[in-house]
Amino acid sequence: VEPVVEPGPEPVSEPEQPEVAKAPDAPVVKEEAAEPVAQPEPVKPKKVKVAKAVEEHKEEAPVEAAPEPKLSWFERLRRGLLRSSNSLSESIGGIFTKRKLDDDTLQDLEDVLIQADLGLETAMRVTDALASGRYGKDVTGEEVRTIMGAEIEKVLGPVAKPLELDLSHKPHVILVVGVNGTGKTTTIGKLAAKLTAGGLKVMLAAGDTFRAAAIEQLHIWGERTGSPVISSKLGADAAGLAYDAWEKAKEAGSDVLIIDTAGRLQNKAELMDELAKIVRVLGKHDPEAPHTVLQTLDATTGQNALNQVEIFKNIAGVNGLVMTKLDGTARGGILVAISAKHKLPIYFIGVGEGVDDLEPFAAKDFARAIAGVA
Repeated sequence: VEPVVEPGPEPVSEPEQPEVAKAPDAPVVKEEAAEPVAQPEPVKPKKVKVAKAVEEHKEEAPVEAAPEPKLSWFERLRRGLLRSSNSLSESIGGIFTKRKLDDDTLQDLEDVLIQADLGLETAMRVTDALASGRYGKDVTGEEVRTIMGAEIEKVLGPVAKPLELDLSHKPHVILVVGVNGTGKTTTIGKLAAKLTAGGLKVMLAAGDTFRAAAIEQLHIWGERTGSPVISSKLGADAAGLAYDAWEKAKEAGSDVLIIDTAGRLQNKAELMDELAKIVRVLGKHDPEAPHTVLQTLDATTGQNALNQVEIFKNIAGVNGLVMTKLDGTARGGILVAISAKHKLPIYFIGVGEGVDDLEPFAAKDFARAIAGVA
């Protein structure tokens, strides 16, 4: 039985960082290893569930006055997915206007769900569930959306997992990969903000050495979160940078090292070699590093995101996903298709620019929001 860790002390003299959303759950941790910061408990957990450890601390953090009432995460998620849910609702409503459920309506519904990027497997799950109880009967769009939400939740439930850091490995290395433009660097910054707010000591490494903007952006996030940033000159060897960053993180006693990477798919062979080399040199320090390989995905790319997961799974051994920009598309259903096909844990989703717009993935909330079910 894992103990519940009480809220930690306020961070001392920490640089200003973006606001972090409040959440109710307390962290679930495993005891062991010495705690670097004074805590009521005499021991430090070996493992900490990132989102929950962070959110426990948030309850004590000062919140800036807002011009309007703070929306709940579900409400922000619902608004972010409004384009996706409205598109689905309109299409479903057009099919089930004064029509009984028959083979033609089921085929039309399946086509709509596939066109919404939910994927063939999920589309068939929804139509099968609908046919099993309502075939030959009048069906409303609301009934269809309710069944669709329930089936989507079944697909997403197994992959909705918290990101767990194994602090018996210090630093715990998180390698962040993904195509350029999917929000890698911003996601790293937001994740660093959550981790430091939870009392963890974080170091960042600007491993995308081909883009000056990525290096500069990471330095800005480092200043905001009080996280040292290891960088080199433009065009430097990314693997060498990763090697040095691990050594510096170890010397500094950092809990977590987050490494940014390039995402140039124009030359897959070159990218594969670079990422393989990064993994290889990290393994010289710690055979199990990188401990987490996160891939960022841009929801607006639709089916391309599905293909990108396949590529980076093969190149870098991705073991977790972060979906960004869900608020800018009517193609949010692609997350369901990715889950059904690849079955990788989805740790976070983003529906905006703020730190509190990157939140732990919850299957039920997402399913309700995209299905337009209150």
